[in-house]
Amino acid sequence: MTSLPSLPPEALYTACAPADLPFETSAELPDLDATQIHGRAIEAIHLGLDIHHAGYNLFLLGETGSGRHAIIRQLLETESHGGDAPADWCYVFNFHDADRPRLLRLPCGRGARLRDDMQHFVEELIPAINAAFQSDDYRSRLEAMQEEEKLREETALQTLGRDAGELGVALLRTPHGFAFVPMKNAEATLTPEEFAELPEARQHELEEHIKGLRERLHRLMSDFPRWHRELQTRIKQAGSEALQLTVTHLVDDLKPDYADLPDVIAYFDDLLRDITEGGESLRESTRSDEESETTTYSGMITVQRYLVNLLVENPSGGRRPVVYEDHPTLQNLVGRIEHMVHMGTLMSNFTLIRAGALQRANGGFLVLDALRVLNQPYAWEGLKRCLKAGAVRIESLSDLIGLGSTVQLEPEPMPLDLKIVLVGERLVYYLLSQYDAEFPALFKINADMESEIVRTPENTATYARLIATLARQAKLRPLSAPAVARVIEHAARLAGDAKRLSTHTQPIDDLLRQADHFAARAEAGSIGREHVEAALAAQRRRNERLRLRYRDEMLRNQLLIATAGQHVGQVNGLAVIQLGEGTFAHPARITATVRVGDGEVIDIEREVKLGGPIHSKGVLILSSFVGARFGLGSPLSLKASLVFEQSYGGVEGDSASLAELCALLSAVARLPLNQSLALSGSVNQFGIVQPVGGINEKIEGFFELCAARGLTGEQGVLIPRANVYHLMLASEVVDAVRAGRFHIWAVNSVDEALALLSGLPAGQAGPDDTWPAGTVNARIASGLQELAHLRQAFTHPKKNGPVDEG
Repeated sequence: MTSLPSLPPEALYTACAPADLPFETSAELPDLDATQIHGRAIEAIHLGLDIHHAGYNLFLLGETGSGRHAIIRQLLETESHGGDAPADWCYVFNFHDADRPRLLRLPCGRGARLRDDMQHFVEELIPAINAAFQSDDYRSRLEAMQEEEKLREETALQTLGRDAGELGVALLRTPHGFAFVPMKNAEATLTPEEFAELPEARQHELEEHIKGLRERLHRLMSDFPRWHRELQTRIKQAGSEALQLTVTHLVDDLKPDYADLPDVIAYFDDLLRDITEGGESLRESTRSDEESETTTYSGMITVQRYLVNLLVENPSGGRRPVVYEDHPTLQNLVGRIEHMVHMGTLMSNFTLIRAGALQRANGGFLVLDALRVLNQPYAWEGLKRCLKAGAVRIESLSDLIGLGSTVQLEPEPMPLDLKIVLVGERLVYYLLSQYDAEFPALFKINADMESEIVRTPENTATYARLIATLARQAKLRPLSAPAVARVIEHAARLAGDAKRLSTHTQPIDDLLRQADHFAARAEAGSIGREHVEAALAAQRRRNERLRLRYRDEMLRNQLLIATAGQHVGQVNGLAVIQLGEGTFAHPARITATVRVGDGEVIDIEREVKLGGPIHSKGVLILSSFVGARFGLGSPLSLKASLVFEQSYGGVEGDSASLAELCALLSAVARLPLNQSLALSGSVNQFGIVQPVGGINEKIEGFFELCAARGLTGEQGVLIPRANVYHLMLASEVVDAVRAGRFHIWAVNSVDEALALLSGLPAGQAGPDDTWPAGTVNARIASGLQELAHLRQAFTHPKKNGPVDEG
């Protein structure tokens, strides 16, 4: 083997010493201010909240489980106690256009008072109307007008009858109406026979008189409806005057409390005008409660129109609203208009208008989940329309898609003055920025939360306060200093970096709750390190079914993985599988074969469309490295194939490119490689090994298989040197390394990896680009030269056989 030393146990796990935590339990620690972890994001949030111009809404970027909603909730709750007080908003009947309800803005806390005052007003109005129309004065005046009208008609008829008598014609009232008949004398009329016996001149004279009288009667009959309409107008006027005398004082009693609100006073004036003009029609709507309920939805004039629909109510203290809409459909955002079924027809009015989240949050803050808004039909476009217009107009989804067939109300739009906070993943923000041209103008401030923080002593103390805060908020037992230290170590493991701590609070919060459960079972007064360990062990056990299944298949040689011996063109790579909250790794056999060719390296995974683009890129890079190092003097004459054996799914990522390169070079040099080692890492075109992800899981995956077969002291894992900072390995691995039964090497280059795998020195090229004999690179160069000679011999064979002179 090479002289490259393996990593010491101290490099494999960076512990948090309980002695460095200056407390006995987390109960001694104060709550944590979010600014101490997410300072950059908090500054951006305050900037967005402080700028009162259009478009300065916020997008809070962060990963799921990072505590985004809790942080923004805390900040907005604090912010809501300052600034201008929000308004109350009411919809009232529009007396000039019934289909366009009018919007009234009132100071916060006064909307409910107006609603209650108008409810009381309507309750008083109904008996007042009845009293006005049942008063003796009104009845006497009505009877006088009716008697006058009756007398007028009778006088006109009497005058016509008297004039007819003077002409010798009688005006008779019959069951079928009025008739004119020639008179014999003052007491009798002529029979047809008697009329026929009259002289012809007299007959003609009477006929002319009757014709003229009929014309007068016809004109009189035409006057009667007009006189009746005039009577109805006078009656209506009388009703209006009676109502005005009765109702004016009711309205005047309302006005002093709203004297500072001109729009409300104007509404009162319109209301009084509508009542007095309603007259007898308004009286009809108050005859029974049942009729009033019906006419409310049938469109007839009714006292229900004088009610107030309190759309948005805010507390009188002036605290600005903070609204969280978990189901941001279009109607839940912009409001909706409900309908009632009346005689088979959908009817609506201003009392059935309901507020959406935008109306309820007006004057304050609205928090939305970006992805949920985007998933709801028309919700995103509706939200943008409101923000661009600076007002929220209630829209019906059925109208937008062309299914509405009824006449819809068109409520007056509400002016908007609020801050919207969208919460979402970073990918959602960047996609919107790229593909929605309107998005940057509407959400000018992005607040990007930290995914992890540097693990310094100061930040470790801060993280301890975070743990204490989470435990206190969840009403859990306090944690002992060793327990806090173990949680901090787990946070580094979650970050995949020994020098950093994950800021994802959800998994930490879950761990604390589960540890509290084990503490409760042990009847402990506080959460100890052993309870945290128990929670972590339970978590591993919940998610170990597939991991154990992979291990068992390897132990039964159903998945062929060697952990001892040597083999040409074969290495143990390491693959990571992430399923839900469980992440594990397992070794995967990578093999390479070579033959004479034209320098092509075939990626079998790519050829069968199982390899992802990043994996294919890694294979092309290692091919470029081979060509650059060994193909300067002559073209490569090999054709090689690389494959993940027993891989039946997709392969992605470049973390196996180091293993693939070692397998390829082993096959070229016919150099056996130790199967007791596994390796992970990517390479660049210069053979430098680059860091990869999931390094802890990869090491533990190979260690578990080796431990199950029996540790020999020769097994180990090769990792990139840059990944040493990420090591937070399980205690079993660290203990095995400390005992010399397992090893971990950190390599910088492919030469170091080949030296460890083969036991031979890699060798350095001399001034003439030759390699020292007995080195790995010398054997690789020799193998390539042999392939070149074979190709040349095949392409240009010697003509030394017998000559046929035939």
